Order: sequence, then C-alpha cells, then structure tokens
Amino acid sequence: MQTPSMWRHTLTFFPQFLAALKERTEPDSTVTVIGASDGRLVVPLAAAGYRVIAIERDPLALHGGEVQLPGGRTGHATGMIERLKQEGLHDRVQVVEEDFLASEPVTAPCDAVWTSCSWHYSANHHRPFGEFVDRMQRLVRPGGLFGAEFMMPLTQRHHVLEHYTSPEKLRHYFIGDWDVLLTLRTNEFTEQAHVGQLQDHNHRMGLLLAARASTPS
Repeated sequence: MQTPSMWRHTLTFFPQFLAALKERTEPDSTVTVIGASDGRLVVPLAAAGYRVIAIERDPLALHGGEVQLPGGRTGHATGMIERLKQEGLHDRVQVVEEDFLASEPVTAPCDAVWTSCSWHYSANHHRPFGEFVDRMQRLVRPGGLFGAEFMMPLTQRHHVLEHYTSPEKLRHYFIGDWDVLLTLRTNEFTEQAHVGQLQDHNHRMGLLLAARASTPS
C-alpha cells in the first residue's frame, strides 16, 4: 500500500507558526525547515507561496521506501523529493541532504526558521542542546521569525536529557535581540501508533515562537 506523509496523524502546532508567518513576512519569503522529514510541513509552506530550504539527512524521508506500519503491515512511503514533484512544487524548495549539526550554515539568513520535534532524537544528543538552538537562531535575519515545536519530558529518562525541554527553559535562549511571541504546551496525551512508533504512546509537547529584532539592541 502507498502511504501519505508518515506523520500525517501526529499533533502539530504548525498552524500557529503559519499564522505568525503570514502576519510577519512578505509573500515569497524564504523559510528554512530543519528536520524536514518527508515534507509533511514543507509541502504546505511551498503551496502557500513561500520559498523553502528543507534540511534533512534521512534517506528514507527524502527518497522514500518500504516502512513498517502498525498492525504488522508494510507500506511504501513517498519521500519528500517525489512528493514535491507530484505536487508541482519542486522548483520552490531547495532540498539540502545534510546533518544540520555537522555542517556549516547552508544558507544566508532567511525570513523564518521552523523545526518540528527534531532535536530530541538520540542522533542529536552528541552535541549540546544549546548548539542546536543557536544554529537555528543564526539562520534568522533581523526581523525574522523562529518557530519550534518540541517534545517535553514525560519519563524519568527524559528529565535527565536536556533535549527534552519546556517553553520556560527554552525562553532562556531568547534574550537580547529576541522577543518571545507565543509559548504553548499540552498536557500528557495519547498518540495513535504510526511509523517509528508501532504502538499507541504518550507525549507532552511545547511550542515557542520568537521574533528577532530588526536592529541589534
């Protein structure tokens, strides 16, 4: 069976980011998406008229392939590159197949940056959490927008890993030239099984949106 986005049923604060983007940026602005996965949130950005720089290193997310589905089934996941071609949006997206933490900045400062539940993955634990945030911040031009949704600590294991954070802790990285526009958090909730998590499971999630000052303070 063919599968749409592997993450289509997962909760997201992306509508809040998109609303802030429409309010604060011009049409045809450039948005960098860190951990772009299979394009679940890249496609709607490009369809809305934005130019997108999509950074992702997972070959399956980029190029598609066979995946294990809940219930012991298998399916073929469409990768981001093919999905963009199907939607006629490939000319609006620059796909960067690199490890965000292991490479030099791949782009000049852009109008906005977004990441969706990416920094908590164990592959990113070899570098300090603050480095991930700092690298994202440096991609945002003066007057631009920073948006991140993230996993909050739930189990004891999460509480000892700084990459599972909270809106309150994340605020400490946004001083000086930054203005925090919005923070949100969920209570613990149960998410249905999906690719990569084949059983129902619990989460807590947070959101932070911030704007960079137009001129240095």
